[in-house]
Amino acid sequence: MSTRLQRASRALGSALAVVTLVMSGPALARHPTPSAPLSVDDQIFIKLRDAARDNDPARAARLASLIPNYPAPAYLSYFQIKPRLFTGAGHPNPDAPDAPVLSFLQRYDGQAIADRLRNDYLRVLGARHDWPTFDSQYARFVLDDDAQVKCYALESRLARGENVADAARAQLVDPKWYGDGCVDLITALYRNQQFGSDDVWQLIRQGYEQGATTTAGRLVDALGAARPDPRLLELATNQPRLLLAKGIPLDSASHQLALLAITQLAAGDPQAAEATFTVIAPSLSLAERAIGWGTIAYQAAIRQLPGAVNWYRLSANAPLSSQAYEWRTRSALLAGDWTMVRWSIEQMPAALRAQPAWVYWYARALKQSGEVMAADQAFRTIAANYTFYGQLASEALGGQIVIPPQTRVTDEEVERASRIPGFELAKRFYALNLRTEGNREWNWQLRGMTDRQLIAVAEYARRIELYDRAVSTADRTQAEHDFSLRYLTPFRAIVERDTRSTGFDVGWAYGLIRQESRFIINARSEVGAGGLMQVMPNTAEMVAKKIGLGTISRARLNELDTNILLGTYYLSMIYNQLDRSAVLATAGYNAGPGRPRRWQANLPRPVEGAIFAETIPFNETRDYVKNVLSNTVYYAALFDGHPQSLTERLGQIEPR
Repeated sequence: MSTRLQRASRALGSALAVVTLVMSGPALARHPTPSAPLSVDDQIFIKLRDAARDNDPARAARLASLIPNYPAPAYLSYFQIKPRLFTGAGHPNPDAPDAPVLSFLQRYDGQAIADRLRNDYLRVLGARHDWPTFDSQYARFVLDDDAQVKCYALESRLARGENVADAARAQLVDPKWYGDGCVDLITALYRNQQFGSDDVWQLIRQGYEQGATTTAGRLVDALGAARPDPRLLELATNQPRLLLAKGIPLDSASHQLALLAITQLAAGDPQAAEATFTVIAPSLSLAERAIGWGTIAYQAAIRQLPGAVNWYRLSANAPLSSQAYEWRTRSALLAGDWTMVRWSIEQMPAALRAQPAWVYWYARALKQSGEVMAADQAFRTIAANYTFYGQLASEALGGQIVIPPQTRVTDEEVERASRIPGFELAKRFYALNLRTEGNREWNWQLRGMTDRQLIAVAEYARRIELYDRAVSTADRTQAEHDFSLRYLTPFRAIVERDTRSTGFDVGWAYGLIRQESRFIINARSEVGAGGLMQVMPNTAEMVAKKIGLGTISRARLNELDTNILLGTYYLSMIYNQLDRSAVLATAGYNAGPGRPRRWQANLPRPVEGAIFAETIPFNETRDYVKNVLSNTVYYAALFDGHPQSLTERLGQIEPR
C-alpha cells in the first residue's frame, strides 16, 4: 500500500470511528485484459469476431484469410459462416448457403461452437419454413435456449396441424425477445385462427407497454386485412390524447385503438390516463374497461403512485403482461392487502406463479389467512434453494441460515478436471478478453457433470485464478456443495484490512463484490464503473477528495487497495445517510442514494425489508439488492461459523 493510501486509510478510520455497522457480518463477470500485448494474429482474430457479430461476410472472409492457421480452427470457420446466415440488420437470410453449415456441423459435432451454429441455422430454416429440415436439426439442438427458435418450433408443430395456442401464450412472455421467429409464429397463429384479433391486439399493447415498439409495429401487420387505418394507428401511438378526443366509434377496431392510446398515454402520465379513461370507459365493454385499468395500474405501480393498487382492483381478470401481473402483486404487498396478494398470484400464468418469489409471497398470504399447513407446504418447496427466497422460506419454517456440509475433492479429481480439453480453449479466449466465447466453452464442458465433478472444476478454476468461473461452477451443485468455492474469498487480507479501516462489515463487502464483479479485478460495466467494487469514476473522485487520496485515474481505480477502499467508504457513507439500513444502502450503491430515498418516501406505511426489496421499481436494482444481501448472509455464516438471519438483516423500512 502506498504511503498516501496508508495515510488516507488511517484518516478514514478516524473519520468513520462513529460508524459501527449493525450488520454482523445486465452482475458482471468480466475477465481481465491480458497482461502481455496481444499478438498480431490475436488482434486479427478479435476483429474477425467483430466482423461476424456485424454480419459482414466480406470483411470476415478477408480477415480470416490473414490467419489461416490460427489455433482455434472451429471459430475461424464459424466466424466466416455465421455472417452469411444473416442480413446486415440481423434478420435470417433465407438464401443462405446450406453446404458450409452442414459440413461444419458434421466436422465439429458435439462441440459448443457447433451447437451455436446450429442455433443460427435453425433461425434460417424457420424463416424459410423448411419444417422437415428444421425439425431434424432442432432435435439435435442441445442448449435450446433461443426464444426465436422456440417460436419457430411451435410454428412447425402448427404447420403439422397441431393446436399450439396455449403453448404459444406460455412462450410469448417478453416482447423484447420476440424477434423474427415469434412475430412469424403470431402471424401464423392468427392466419390459422388459433389466435383471434383480441390475442394479437393484447400482444401489440404489451409490446408498446414494454418499450418493444418495433416488434409491436410488426405485430400490427400480422392482422392482415384487419390492420387498422395507418393514420389512426399513428395517432394512437404518438398522439393518444388527440385520438381519444375524437371519440370512440362502436366498431371493435376503434376500441382496440382506444386501448392502445390509453396504453401510450399511461406510459407518459398514468394520472392523466386515469382522468381520460374515466371519461371514455362507459363507451367500452366491461372486459375492455378491465384491460384499460390494468395498463394504467401497471404504469402507476412502477412509479409507486398511491392509486396503483385501486386501479389494479378494477382490472379484475383482464389479461396482463407478465410484468403487470408481478406489479399487481407488488402493489398489494405495499398496501398490506394480503387477500389481494393471494388472489393476484392465483391469477398469474402457471410458469410465473411457480417462481420462488411468488411461491414465497403466496405462502405468506396463506399464513395471513390462517392456512398455516398449506403455507408451510409451500415454503418447503423452495426452502432448500440457496437463494434470497429460499433463505426467507427456511426462516419462515423456523430454520436459520447455515452453511451445508462441505464436500472436499481430492487433488487427483482436480487434476482430471484440469485435463478437459475445452477448458484450454476457454482460457485462450479469456486471455483475449473474449468473455462470451470463453464462457460458452467453459460452460459446455459442465453439462452432465456430477456435483463432485463440478466442485473439482470449481477448485481448478480457483487455482488458476479464474474466480468468476469458480463461483459460477460451484453455484451449479444440487446435493453436494462446497460453499468456500461458491462464496469465494480471494484477496482476503486486502479486503479485511481495507474494510477494517472504514469500520465496514467484511461479509457485506464480499457479498457486494461477488455480485458486482465476480472478483474480476478489471471488471468494467457498460456505464463505466470499474474494479472489484464497480466504483463509478465520478464517485471515485468524490470519495478520493473526502479522504485525501488525490486524483484517481482509470488504471488506479482498478487497483485492489484503491478500489476496495473507495467502494467500502462510499457504501459506509450512504449507509449512514440512508437510516443505517442494509437494504437502502445496497440499493443506493447500485442506483444512487437519491433513488432509494425517493422510494422510501413513496411508502404508504412501514414495510418489512423483503417487501421493500421486492417492490424496487428498477429490475436490475431489485435483483441486485436481493442477491447482495443473500450473499452477505452466507459470507457471514462462513466467517462467523454461526447461524444467520436474512430477515433480521433486512429489517423494516419506515416511510420518510
